[in-house]
Amino acid sequence: MKKYDFLWMAALAAVIFILVYPSTHVAFLSATKTHPYIMGFIKVAILATMGELMALRIAAGNWRKPTGVLYRIIVWGFIGMTFVIIFDIFASGVTAAMSKGLLPYMGEGIASKLGFAFFTSAFMNLIFAPTFMTFHRVTDTFIDLGEGKLENIFKVKLKDVIGKIDWNGFISFVILKTIPIFWIPAHTITFLLAPEYRVLMASFLSIAMGGILAFAKRKNTKTI
Repeated sequence: MKKYDFLWMAALAAVIFILVYPSTHVAFLSATKTHPYIMGFIKVAILATMGELMALRIAAGNWRKPTGVLYRIIVWGFIGMTFVIIFDIFASGVTAAMSKGLLPYMGEGIASKLGFAFFTSAFMNLIFAPTFMTFHRVTDTFIDLGEGKLENIFKVKLKDVIGKIDWNGFISFVILKTIPIFWIPAHTITFLLAPEYRVLMASFLSIAMGGILAFAKRKNTKTI
């Protein structure tokens, strides 16, 4: 095991310890309720960046710093803040639709909770996820073309970014495969959790998704 493999796993273990240790767990819940946007930024910035580092490790076979890592962290943090409001919008919308009979209502109990979780995940991933994924792909490409330097990033033209992205691969795999196969089932589990844990769960899922994308990229590279 390489040194940085150990450090990555130690960082993940530290995050999990903070979440499960009674006193820090209470502090985490309190901060999430009191400062939802700040905590959304922190949770996704940390865990999604860890997922990105792991994806690079799998794809390249060794650890390396992503181009413009600070700006990528900021983008992830901003996305985490959008998760805070988006999760609530779709959860509240599905609840309202079920109460009006616009979606099947299965009474009380696990069936009702599962139906709520599935419909919320499905609508969120079919409506919001493509927008979020496209935004993230575009911002990443801006950072890459700008070589991670702020002065260069501002000089990059949108048409160059659009031309650089592999839209066929993005739509055929990321949108049409990962959303129905991974994200809808995974976020069904997310919406079975209490609201204060949902953004955190999404952050952990980004680590898993980073691994999936990295293995897919590595497989495609080998077949070329």
